[in-house]
Amino acid sequence: MKGVLITGASGGIGRALCAAFAAAGWRVVASDAPDRCPPNPPWPQGVLEVPCCLAGYVADAGVRTGFRERVVAALAGVPLAALVNNAAVQHCGGTAEVVASEWESTLAVNVSAPFLLVQSFLGPLESSRGSVVQITSIHATQTKPGFVAYATSKAALAGLTRALAVDLGGRVRVNAIAPAAISTPMLEAGFEGRPESRAELDRFHPAGRIGRPDEVARAAVWLASEESGFLTGATLAVDGALGVRLHDPV
Repeated sequence: MKGVLITGASGGIGRALCAAFAAAGWRVVASDAPDRCPPNPPWPQGVLEVPCCLAGYVADAGVRTGFRERVVAALAGVPLAALVNNAAVQHCGGTAEVVASEWESTLAVNVSAPFLLVQSFLGPLESSRGSVVQITSIHATQTKPGFVAYATSKAALAGLTRALAVDLGGRVRVNAIAPAAISTPMLEAGFEGRPESRAELDRFHPAGRIGRPDEVARAAVWLASEESGFLTGATLAVDGALGVRLHDPV
């Protein structure tokens, strides 16, 4: 058996990641901020919970040490073979509206935490010849007004993926997944009472629909597996071809 640590585990994609890895026979350690962790519905069978606030994790070396010890204890001797950096915060606002605390927390959780997690768990990952999977976003390469902080952080995470892959070489593989719109409970709630707008979002994707959390999760399991053993430094677009569609006026 192999172990995986998944951050941002309480969200729509996070829960799908936990379920997919558990179904594939991994021992799953699920982490999210303490106020998000008590799950409803519960975690899939076999998923272990180790809460952590990533803003505090970035700011305090003692928190990082304690978290690492709790994850190792939860794995109970199972080797850590994958780290999935899925957690993210999204503060929307234009250049004039974003305040310093929002900018700082976005970069802390979306960029600094993934790097420090890789650094902290590098020993176990290297011993197992494991891999890191970063969940970036289509916003890393294409964005829209009001997403300046989030898009910057996701572009930085994509760059971090490439840099880590080169720096770590054959010791640990590092890849990313860049989803477009995914049908999470949060996204669907945002379209409540606006069925036409929701249908338009489907039509914008050349695939004819937005993605499902399980589609992102299955891609992550494959990236973490030996089946993708020669893949490192890559970003897999799980976006229904939205990232290659041209939107000029006809």
